[in-house]
Amino acid sequence: QRRVTWGLGTSKSKMVRLAPVNIPFARRMQTLAVLTWAMLQPICITLTIYLLLNPFTTVFMLLYIGFILFIDKAPVRGGRRFKFARNFFLWKLFRDYFPISLEKTVDLDPSKNYVFAYHPHGIISIGAFGNFGTDVTGFADMFPGITLRLLTLSINFKIPFFREYVMAQGLCDVGRDSINNILRKGPGHSVMIVVGGAKESLDARPKTYDLTLAERKGFVKLALVNGAALVPVFAFGETDVYEQVDNPEGSRTRRIQMWLQHKMGFALPLFNGRGVFNYDWGLLPRRTPIRAIVGAPIEVPKVASPTDEQVTEYHKKYMTALKDLFDSKKDIYARDRKKSIEFKK
Repeated sequence: QRRVTWGLGTSKSKMVRLAPVNIPFARRMQTLAVLTWAMLQPICITLTIYLLLNPFTTVFMLLYIGFILFIDKAPVRGGRRFKFARNFFLWKLFRDYFPISLEKTVDLDPSKNYVFAYHPHGIISIGAFGNFGTDVTGFADMFPGITLRLLTLSINFKIPFFREYVMAQGLCDVGRDSINNILRKGPGHSVMIVVGGAKESLDARPKTYDLTLAERKGFVKLALVNGAALVPVFAFGETDVYEQVDNPEGSRTRRIQMWLQHKMGFALPLFNGRGVFNYDWGLLPRRTPIRAIVGAPIEVPKVASPTDEQVTEYHKKYMTALKDLFDSKKDIYARDRKKSIEFKK
């Protein structure tokens, strides 16, 4: 071991704990699975650049990019999900690394449509992917007849090869047209939105639950337009897998992050996790349990053009239901919390 100093909101020195040589093979495979998951996007970007610069594949890549940009509308029409991909053995290892698990509180009627909302966002919504971007934690068995699509930023569907992988996992564009198309496919077709988004990721810290929700009402309006019940989902442990540099509101760091978010559409939190060969420094998430609790649905009427008052009414009902869900489980899964749930603008 060696002593280093690292600045994550503290001036204290920390020991970098190196991983021992005699780690069980199963744990090594779990770490490899998480590393593979983390590297898929940069690998796809690197492969794209290489194929564009290779004269033997340039034309192929230009045609593929043209197909992505001008022809293929799958990301906003339900995607191209594959059962094999969602049950791939890699995701079982990924699940067991933390581990990630799912808990339901009530049954859901498969003849209805639902807008699930996931909280908190955390740094990169690991629990959302593990529970709802795969089938390895039992969602399909717990909620038979519900075809759920996890939604993500449209930029993910502009990256060659990477877009095919995320669509195979059942992910779709988080835009309004995409949501409407999915909810209108028929009974059981539902969406999962990580409501807090990029802004909330800047508040993600261990043992805290600051949710960017007080003025996030778009998902409620879409639920009303489609007559889809709202389902709160709270994941304990989502904010515990990474630490983050201090960036209080009004600080220079936060101002730069907000500017970058405005320009690029996604945030850049300055975070620290662990490495492949050490437990204290790196970009891999830490082995912290993530337990997602699926709450009871909030029935909403179908209103073609909901008023602001109607949206606000059901938004308040939703926030109350979410807080009740958190309170019902906090003493089981968040006994060492630093603060309770807080709704922010």
